[in-house]
Amino acid sequence: MDPIIRLSGVTKTFEANGGTVSALDGIDLEIAAGEIFAVIGQSGAGKSTLVRLINGLERVTTGTVVVDGVDISTLPERRLREVRRRTGMIFQQFNLFSSRTVAGNVMYPLKVAGWSKADREKRAAELLDFVGLLDRAHAYPDQLSGGQKQRVGIARALATSPPILLADESTSALDPSTTADVLALLKRVNRELGVTVVVITHEMDVVRAIADRVAVLSAGRVVESGTAFDVFAEPSSDTGRAFVSTALHDRPSEDELARLRTAHPGRIVIADVVDGAGIGGILSGAAARGVSFELLYGGISSLQQRSFGSLTIELTGPDEGVDAVISELRTVTRTEEVAR
Repeated sequence: MDPIIRLSGVTKTFEANGGTVSALDGIDLEIAAGEIFAVIGQSGAGKSTLVRLINGLERVTTGTVVVDGVDISTLPERRLREVRRRTGMIFQQFNLFSSRTVAGNVMYPLKVAGWSKADREKRAAELLDFVGLLDRAHAYPDQLSGGQKQRVGIARALATSPPILLADESTSALDPSTTADVLALLKRVNRELGVTVVVITHEMDVVRAIADRVAVLSAGRVVESGTAFDVFAEPSSDTGRAFVSTALHDRPSEDELARLRTAHPGRIVIADVVDGAGIGGILSGAAARGVSFELLYGGISSLQQRSFGSLTIELTGPDEGVDAVISELRTVTRTEEVAR
């Protein structure tokens, strides 16, 4: 099956301060229908430019962008407007009309598309019920919390039943609890409605929570891509490794690690666990080597239905036995000993 979004050899340059600035350089990217695909990168990596190419708000300098079977690279503006109706968009700052009610905001794209009033009202009610805000249909945006505003934004983006939903830093303005709720809703949109979701973010936690696949963007280039699990488990770029390290809350901070070194006299190792295969047996068998262990920090959670996490462990016993346990741990985890 052809991908629903394909970027081939895409570059994008801008004229600025009398010179040429390259925002994207040689982007090749394919996004399959029905998946949640994340594009992650720091500020200035080219994420916003990329999303504006996908919805036709910017034109490529070179290369092609095919969206839902249509090469939008050279389409006239009139045709682009038609394509944009098949691509929903949600934003970091919500972009709601303050003078319109919640229902009015959801109905606005339907009015532009020429739907009858009765059909607009019916569709708005369906979507507000889906996002859990039917009882707030007649409220105004300034009467809503940030999370509720983003739910309205999602409902509005889905109004015309687009097959693609673009989420541009859609949780950056929200607190962690509200972020989790919005991400769970995006996952429902994907799983229950079959909508392809493209998430643009600088937060690896967002990738960890919902993405099927991810592309890591740095200085306008895709420096690595793969399943979310593979990128977390074996990041292959410096940028990917930096993002993963910030998202591994199971790892102690430098301050916490210094405290652990002071409080625990044994040898301390950090084991990054992928699938958790064999680590329990190795630790259980440590006693046979005269080695005792204590779990000091971390935990194991789930990523794409596979176990993933990090454990900080104190090993106490003869050096020969501890060395053997560390050697065995390295066969099933990424294990490093913390130097004193």
